[in-house]
Amino acid sequence: MEYLAIILFLSIFLLILYGFPVAFTLGGISTIYAFCFLDPSDFSMLPSRIMGTMTNVVLLAVPLFVFMGIMLEKSGLAESLLETMAMLFGKMKGGLAISVVIVGALLAASTGIVGATVITMGLISLPTMLNRGYSPELSTGTIAASGTLGQIIPPSVVLVLLGDMLGVTVGDLFKAALLPGFLLVLSYVIYIAVYAYFNPEKAPSIPEEEIAAFKRKGFYGKIIKAFLLPFFLIVAVLGSILVGLATPTEAAAIGAMGATILTISQGKFNLKILNEVMRETTHLTTMVFIILLGATTFTFVFRELGGDTYLVNLIQESNLSPNMFLFLVMLVVFVAGFFIDFIEIIFIIVPVVAPIFEIYDMNLIWIGILLALNLQTSFLSPPFGFSLFYLKGVAPPEITTGHLYRGIIPFVIIQLVFLFLVILFPKLVFLF
Repeated sequence: MEYLAIILFLSIFLLILYGFPVAFTLGGISTIYAFCFLDPSDFSMLPSRIMGTMTNVVLLAVPLFVFMGIMLEKSGLAESLLETMAMLFGKMKGGLAISVVIVGALLAASTGIVGATVITMGLISLPTMLNRGYSPELSTGTIAASGTLGQIIPPSVVLVLLGDMLGVTVGDLFKAALLPGFLLVLSYVIYIAVYAYFNPEKAPSIPEEEIAAFKRKGFYGKIIKAFLLPFFLIVAVLGSILVGLATPTEAAAIGAMGATILTISQGKFNLKILNEVMRETTHLTTMVFIILLGATTFTFVFRELGGDTYLVNLIQESNLSPNMFLFLVMLVVFVAGFFIDFIEIIFIIVPVVAPIFEIYDMNLIWIGILLALNLQTSFLSPPFGFSLFYLKGVAPPEITTGHLYRGIIPFVIIQLVFLFLVILFPKLVFLF
């Protein structure tokens, strides 16, 4: 029976790589195995497991955070932030790229939706960076990497899903992700500053006359307007969680309402926008929850076949140290990110390895942050990096796939080095 569980896992993984739909492959193949190899009385427990997942209040945060992110995309917030930030850093070499990173971090803290951030910044900042003489590699790499900050900076849909799969509190994951997220942003900024110092012609500063002209048009008022609104939203969402005033689900509802009010205040709200936001939210949420139902079925069947017990015994007999097992899991997740989506990795791999981490008595909050940092690379890893697809879809015709691939290499290296540092220094996760 244990071998059947491993065959189930491998067959699902191979079928997904072959191109079959994830949700139906997870649920369908697992159901076939259950009918063929499980006792009917065991199989009858599956509906209650599925209902337990669907009635999980924590997961209600997913559609609310998605709604918040898409509504903010429509608000015009990103445009005003990028314009103002670019002028603040305009005198520096590479200042425009640094402003993209900082705006990406602010949008991540306001939305947590990678696709919306990458597309928005690609449309707004990529043509500007290219017109000002920035190299295509630095421009595309900066935008794609900055967009993925929504994976690790709270409120992150990834952290919500990881919290559910690992059985840890989402609020604790949000707290643990704050410092790593900030330090990763700082790492990007340092890299861009160093790159611009040695390659000034590929990351020029903005002419002083242009900055002066911008400052004459109510510069400080623009700064207040550009930063005050997103700051209030970030404080309302993250602050309410961190001080214990609201659960992540309640904070997500606050964020969804706050994003709507912000869009109204910017004069961008109408029934057409509301309809678009609701449609996109429904589409993304439905995709996540259908995959989640398939993952619940897979996890149930895998465990009933004895797969988790088999893996635990196998690892214990092989005398793998906790650190070696962690290294293997991180390697598998990183390689899987080249071929399948982060949601699929969370729902297929994490339920299998989580019990083993518990046996090794490893802190699951720390593991969750490591997985989130690792999964961040899946958005940049060719050939199926979703940030690359999003950016290529809105990039000018002269931007080639080669530009994208070369541009993200330094940022992937930064992410992997940073992941290694968090493994070496777990206190980076537990300072808050």
